[in-house]
Amino acid sequence: MTIKSSRRKFGLAAIVVLGVLVASPAVRAQAGAESFPSKGIKIIVPFPPGGLNDVVARALGVRLTERWGQPVIAENRPGGGTIIGTEAVAKAAPDGYTLLLTSLAHAINPTFYKHLPYDSVKSFTPITLVGSSPFILIVRPSLPANNLREFIALAKAKPGLTYGSTGSGGSSHLMGEMLKSMAKIDIVHVPYKGMTPAVTDVIGGQIDFSFGSYASVGGHIKAGRVRAIAVSSAKRLAVMPDLPAIAEAGFPDYDANPWWGLVAPAGTPAPVIAKINAEVLRILKLPEVAQPWRDQGIDVLAGTPAEYAKHFERDMVRWGAIVRASGAQAE
Repeated sequence: MTIKSSRRKFGLAAIVVLGVLVASPAVRAQAGAESFPSKGIKIIVPFPPGGLNDVVARALGVRLTERWGQPVIAENRPGGGTIIGTEAVAKAAPDGYTLLLTSLAHAINPTFYKHLPYDSVKSFTPITLVGSSPFILIVRPSLPANNLREFIALAKAKPGLTYGSTGSGGSSHLMGEMLKSMAKIDIVHVPYKGMTPAVTDVIGGQIDFSFGSYASVGGHIKAGRVRAIAVSSAKRLAVMPDLPAIAEAGFPDYDANPWWGLVAPAGTPAPVIAKINAEVLRILKLPEVAQPWRDQGIDVLAGTPAEYAKHFERDMVRWGAIVRASGAQAE
């Protein structure tokens, strides 16, 4: 072999090795996606057990487990206004094995809290929106108002109507503040530690009204323990089609529609994100998943990571303005 040919072969070999080294991150990511998942996955739910958050996360977990043959479990990590569970995911390995079921609270918190132990945008990689559940404005049965127009007229005639929420800075609190601002009424916020005690006090007449999901107040509405006045989303709720939206009663810009989405830690490989996205979207189209959700007042949502990112950032700006206008701030 001549020196010239040896150099040529060495040069070709070097090019091949260099090409492998340059391509190796992409190759490794693709290979990782093809073998994903090779172990169990956790979906962190930053709320206590028993709510719609659990319904959503556990339904996804069951179907993903069936599909992938690896356990996909929902793990509740409540506390700190969803901060505890959210921080855990922000600090988890970016490999797709720890996911977070986010909610509207994730868009509210950057304004409500002065300091967060993560960046609500940069610390996460979006996967997809999952669903939404509009809230229902309910009033105590003895309140002399059968629709929103009568309710607004009563609130103006008798300033100081009281409303309960799941706590300062929560979506039900801010829904009341939004209505207060748009309708120019004087109402008094009463924070509770959860939806159940707030609804209990509406039933008992200790407070005048509240906002709650269909899952939490639907049974009380049917039993006549509370009266439904309107729904918070821009369009009517499928499970209660005769109940008007607040937007229909002269407040066209009123649209409060709490949602859930799925995210992973920042840096999770794009092929892994794409694989999770595709599988979740497939699950959300299954009638045996979508219909029970609709029966509980949940609208199925789905889309690309980019669509979810756009939706989240838009809501972060919108609800941030509502928080600032209300003056609400975490202590």
